[in-house]
Amino acid sequence: MEIFHISAECYPVAKLGDLADGIGSLCKNQRLLGHQIKVIIPFYDNEFAKENIYEEIYSGELHLGWFHFTYTILKAKTNTLGFELFQIAIPELFDRPNIYSYEDDTERFVSFQIAFLDWISKTYQKPDIIHCHEHHTGLIPFMVKHCFSFFDLKDTPTVLSIYNTKHQGAFSSDKLNYLPTFDQSKIGLLEWNGMINPLASAIRCVWKITTISPSYLDDICSNISGLENLLHYEKQKATGILNGIDTNIWNPKIDSLLVENYSSENFKEGKQINKEYICEQFNLDVSKPLFVFIGDLTPEKGADILPEICSVLLNEHSKEINILILGKGNAVLEKSLQSLKNFYTGYYNSTMGYNEELEHLVFAAADFLLMPSRIEPCGTNQMIALLYGTIPIVRRTGGLKDSVLDVGDGGFGICHDQTSIFDVNHSIKRAIKLYHDAPELDTIRKIGMKKDHSWENVTKKYIKIYESLTT
Repeated sequence: MEIFHISAECYPVAKLGDLADGIGSLCKNQRLLGHQIKVIIPFYDNEFAKENIYEEIYSGELHLGWFHFTYTILKAKTNTLGFELFQIAIPELFDRPNIYSYEDDTERFVSFQIAFLDWISKTYQKPDIIHCHEHHTGLIPFMVKHCFSFFDLKDTPTVLSIYNTKHQGAFSSDKLNYLPTFDQSKIGLLEWNGMINPLASAIRCVWKITTISPSYLDDICSNISGLENLLHYEKQKATGILNGIDTNIWNPKIDSLLVENYSSENFKEGKQINKEYICEQFNLDVSKPLFVFIGDLTPEKGADILPEICSVLLNEHSKEINILILGKGNAVLEKSLQSLKNFYTGYYNSTMGYNEELEHLVFAAADFLLMPSRIEPCGTNQMIALLYGTIPIVRRTGGLKDSVLDVGDGGFGICHDQTSIFDVNHSIKRAIKLYHDAPELDTIRKIGMKKDHSWENVTKKYIKIYESLTT
């Protein structure tokens, strides 16, 4: 099959979060299964663009309301991505370094979607599948069906992947003239709560919907999206597929960033060597269990309760545990977490900002990973932790619920039901008890390390969805 993936992000071209990682891995693995994969994203003024060579394959002119714009389709000549990459350059809108957070993001991503459809329509391309990712491409299913300019594409199956419903791309109806001329009787397919809502429109118009975990699909249909009624109505065309991790990057057997590599057969020695290195770097006691948090300091991740959790635990168990925080993204929380170092020297430390090498080392060194998330559409840290022999402590929500089974139920993690000081504290007490039962600890680690969260099986599930639309 010829499959077009259209997105705002794709690793390693342009990345802000899990969206980029997911698309990059999915597309590589679909190509390995023999499919023709084309990825289309905007052309940003970033490092990837400066370091790679492109050829111009098409150019066009369009209108966005009263605004006239030109666009160019650039094809990357690099052959290292594992898929064909096309980027749409739109001067004045995308010749900037950042992906999001500009005042004219509506104009940027609406023009991007129109340019994409204009290009494939005028060059008579008819892919087997157009796979749209997130709200930034959410108007495509509507335009394919109802805009007169793209009538030749109306029978092309479309798929929407939802990563996070917090952002829906809504904009006021006075910008409705941005869209090419369409059947006005279908205007209701664009509206939600008095706004033009690309995500809601895509849910209505797309042939199939996927979310990045089965439990996240249940979550957004019940109480956290603002689109509950719509999703409940359209649920029959939705499927939750738990994303995977790239085991070429995350694999303790071959990870070049570790002090010592290891597998499920010799993890005790390997983890100990990496733990000794990290504890020395951060002035922690190597004989104590090492609890870590790695990620964004957002309420969705439960990071707002981290300072209090750390204070309570270190007051109660200061001679029993170590805590190490690797966080980023909230200045107030960063300051609060950094200040704790003054009170718990030798048992607590933290570092702020993104450091890929350090993340790999900490996953290998840690005994337990804290993930008290309020919302977790999929999550990859818990999967990485399992592979590295680190036991995840998670709240039962979204992808965490789908990928971590509690040790009390014969599983390989420690689970709790609420993002609260009490629940996390109770889980950590369970973890301390487990840590001191060495045979049981080793058994659970070994089980977790053998769980398969690679992309191979995930990819086959997406292909089955495509096949159901084309046969």
